[in-house]
Amino acid sequence: MELLILFGTLFTLLIMGVPVAFSLGLSSLATLFYLDIPPVVAFQRMAASMNVFALMAIPFFIYAGELMNQSGIAERLVRFAHSLLGRVRGGLGLVNVSSCMMFGAISGSAVASASAMGSTLIPMMKKEGYDADYAVNVTATAATTGLLIPPSHNMIIYAIAAGGVSIGSLFLAGILPGILLGLGLMIVTYLVAIKRGYPSGVFPGFGQVLRYFIGALPGLFTVFIILGGILSGIFTATESSAIAVIYTVLIAVFVYRSLDWNGFVTASVNAVKTTAMILLIIGTAGSFGWLLAVTEVPTQLSSTLLAISDNPLVILLIVNIILLMLGTFMDMSPLIIITTPIFLPVMAGLGMDPVQFGIMLILNLGLGVVTPPVGTVLFVACAVGGIRIEDTLRSILPFYLVFIAVLALVTYVPSTTLLLPGLFNQ
Repeated sequence: MELLILFGTLFTLLIMGVPVAFSLGLSSLATLFYLDIPPVVAFQRMAASMNVFALMAIPFFIYAGELMNQSGIAERLVRFAHSLLGRVRGGLGLVNVSSCMMFGAISGSAVASASAMGSTLIPMMKKEGYDADYAVNVTATAATTGLLIPPSHNMIIYAIAAGGVSIGSLFLAGILPGILLGLGLMIVTYLVAIKRGYPSGVFPGFGQVLRYFIGALPGLFTVFIILGGILSGIFTATESSAIAVIYTVLIAVFVYRSLDWNGFVTASVNAVKTTAMILLIIGTAGSFGWLLAVTEVPTQLSSTLLAISDNPLVILLIVNIILLMLGTFMDMSPLIIITTPIFLPVMAGLGMDPVQFGIMLILNLGLGVVTPPVGTVLFVACAVGGIRIEDTLRSILPFYLVFIAVLALVTYVPSTTLLLPGLFNQ
């Protein structure tokens, strides 16, 4: 009965349009009342979930991404990518994917990438004769590469939910799948462009490419500072996020000279709003997850899965299907906190490394952020492109197939995620 109240209240509130954070909190309170547990426990669990030192990295990474967006770094990345790929048929689509990969490696946010790259490239693509659904689909799916290519604040959330998995190892593990996802999306983007007969651009010359590269280099150097500092042991992942903010301010003010006071205030306000939203979700999801542990959901689910099949390949497939279904209905951050303690013991029992499961989980839920009915990133891209989400779904299937192919590699080929962590941690 307690599980019926917990999940029944949650899904009822979500269907009514109540924000995810409040739905999680209210369903937790309703279940506590039924179990005759003092409601103050919910708030204690919320405080405990947010009172984690490693979570300090999230607001700093968000702040660095907002500062880069306001200082025009996104536009410099687009110019550099366009000088390299613009001459290919459907080149603006390839520019979109590559720019999202580079910006994702700086900001660590799929929503930020969709907003920054979309506002720059979607109007440009439509002006050059590209269909709106194509421009939106390319932008939305490419923006999710930022969930895998470090730094990703979702990896930090998973590391905490998993009980202390190395953030540095997760960052390294996400690089290869992120690149594979980006390359796969480029192939689909190119093939669709040929099928639809989209135009090609003109190569500006190697001199111009070099100038654009030099212009984009200070921004791109951020990811090397973060990864290099963590891997060398100079600073931790949390400290690296603060250094990323300081570095961004320095290059925006003294190198690019493109960040004015209004841009600084806008970036600060946006970062505060986003951080508050994420931390509230983390807190309420922590309370919800505690109730799942109290009601022994992980144990029951593990027994159920093993009763269905003792074949590890089948169980992995079932878990992926469950995660895909959940990812279409809920935001990514709470799902990471809720599903990690449920599925990680099952995956560990099958011999899967926690780092590999973390990348599988994030990639799987990343497909959810571009899939209705929630589809946060897809909604952002549709809003920028001025198109209904129903119109994009008619042509987005080839892009979904890339996600499924990379997800299969991550799930069934451990070296896809564990190769780089193994090399650097020897």
